[in-house]
Amino acid sequence: MGVTRRIIFPTVRIVLWAVIAVALVKLAFAGSEVTTTSDALVPSGQITEQYVEVGTGTITNAVTVQGAVVADPATAVKATMAGTVTKLLATNGQAVAADTPVLEVTLETPVEPTTTTNAETGEQTVKQNKPKIKRETVKAGTAGTLTLTALKDQVVAVGDPIGSVSPGTLSVSGTLTPEQQYRLLGAPPEAQVTLKGGPAPFTCTGLRLGAAAQPPATAPDATTVGAPGAPAEPVSGTVTCAVPAGVTAFAGLGADIAITNGTAENAVVVPVSSVQGSVQKGNVWVEVPDGEPEMRAVGLGLTDGENVQVTEGLAAGDKVLQFIPIGDVSGPVDCGDPMQYDPAVCGG
Repeated sequence: MGVTRRIIFPTVRIVLWAVIAVALVKLAFAGSEVTTTSDALVPSGQITEQYVEVGTGTITNAVTVQGAVVADPATAVKATMAGTVTKLLATNGQAVAADTPVLEVTLETPVEPTTTTNAETGEQTVKQNKPKIKRETVKAGTAGTLTLTALKDQVVAVGDPIGSVSPGTLSVSGTLTPEQQYRLLGAPPEAQVTLKGGPAPFTCTGLRLGAAAQPPATAPDATTVGAPGAPAEPVSGTVTCAVPAGVTAFAGLGADIAITNGTAENAVVVPVSSVQGSVQKGNVWVEVPDGEPEMRAVGLGLTDGENVQVTEGLAAGDKVLQFIPIGDVSGPVDCGDPMQYDPAVCGG
């Protein structure tokens, strides 16, 4: 056992260290063989145009606008003659009809005195004449609840407000973006309204479109709409319709106004992303065999926001670019021009 510890084990260790040293020397001076390939990396990706086939289908131009119930504004009652208020014929808060007398205005016009001369004595006599009196009765002009602001013996001029009549009726009103205004050209006279937390949907009548009110210069910007955190959309118009009698509603209630402005069956349709323009006329890029896509002018009809009707210039089976080539459009797109309006650029 002593021989093994003193001679054999040390000899084995020396041999192992020698083998390791030889291996390290070989790696240091000879290195390792690395096999390389001579094939160079060549780009192989290709950009291909995406086309969609022109199809047919039924398209409905339905626009839903978020709005609210509002009280119809009061109508001013104005003096129709200059003079003095001599009689109050109605009281504040009274329910009136259109022909209800509200007050009486009296205008006294002085008359020159009459002078007579005695033929025998030459004495002149001056007679004072009574003033010319004209009375005018001012009527309510519309039915509702009267708010009377004029006082007895008050002097008024023509057109001065002497009160107002609140109709006591309600309307539903909402704001429109330019894209919605274009889609509502020639809108019908009615819409379907759903009140938030209210009765079943109902038909409101007297639908009318108007310009958006301009906010005061010092007020926060009220010409855009959009959900919190979302990009704001410009407001360019309003839509309003009357709440019919018998429908229970309150000013301030939220409402959805659904307007259907036409339906077309078996219409030639393409995605809105394929068309430059959104109203009446537009441009598409048609596939050409063995060539670059060709721009073609087309007539446009109804749209549902995803697809648009093509009234002329395309036929079912044609192929057009799925997205218009923005780089080929000269100058910036004017989102306020229906001939240039592009949902891909304007965010419609």
